[in-house]
Amino acid sequence: MALQFLFNLLIAFLWMAINNSSSASSFIVGYLLGIGLLLLFRKSRSQSRPFYLIRIWAVLKLLLIFARELTVSNFVVIGHIIRPRLAIRPGIFAYETALTTPWEVTLLSCLICLTPGTLTLDVSKDGKTLYIHAIDIKDAELLVTQIRGTFERAIREVTR
Repeated sequence: MALQFLFNLLIAFLWMAINNSSSASSFIVGYLLGIGLLLLFRKSRSQSRPFYLIRIWAVLKLLLIFARELTVSNFVVIGHIIRPRLAIRPGIFAYETALTTPWEVTLLSCLICLTPGTLTLDVSKDGKTLYIHAIDIKDAELLVTQIRGTFERAIREVTR
């Protein structure tokens, strides 16, 4: 992936040198030309690694999902605080993850901890179960489904 990015930058700078231009528009044209050339050569070589822009898009998507979840959970926690009668049911639930590498599990755990209202308390020795504290557990299965559908799916797209 890093090699693809470096080749793309090299093509962009070569394009700028050929055109004797150091403008941003010349760089962008060269960069887009590099993407096209890399895709063309990629199809002829049938590589097993994904194109680097797909991985970058997956990382951006994970960041956007985290920003959305952060914003929504901030408003939910603020709603609990402002409400005159505190009607929450805090609790701990076990979350079985399908992630396999320690890096993926650590990233999931950090994303859960950074989201207001939830906290990863512990990870099992095999790394398959996370014990999560939530400020309001009405339905633990709903929380499991939300985590699996947002964070875990986006992490799998980034790492695989």
